[in-house]
Amino acid sequence: MSRRGTCRPTALVLAVLTIAGLLTLAGPAAGAEAAASCPGRKVRTLTFDTGTVKVYRKGSRYVCAVLVPRKQAGKGTVRIRARGGQWVLNKKRPAGPVTVHAGRRAVRIKARAGGETFDSGWILR
Repeated sequence: MSRRGTCRPTALVLAVLTIAGLLTLAGPAAGAEAAASCPGRKVRTLTFDTGTVKVYRKGSRYVCAVLVPRKQAGKGTVRIRARGGQWVLNKKRPAGPVTVHAGRRAVRIKARAGGETFDSGWILR
């Protein structure tokens, strides 16, 4: 009798559990990084002493901003506003992402990290 072609059930179960464990460990880190970015293409990187604001544009209508504070700065906040509109901020995630419908209007971004405030002025027409 030959055992060719048969797989031991315990080896198969062990392999499946190992792969599931590795995917579980790798999942949260990859998901956290993906959630912190905006959809679309990066159009500007605004730097200041205590952080960096990355600005993205999705199509021709939406603008999104994310604050990446430096380690010594701690947490920070970012707000964005289309010309003629209201300031928009993300209350659950103060550092972003924050998205605004800008259309073809200019936008203004304000960020704060480590006690320093940054104002972009009107950009992205």
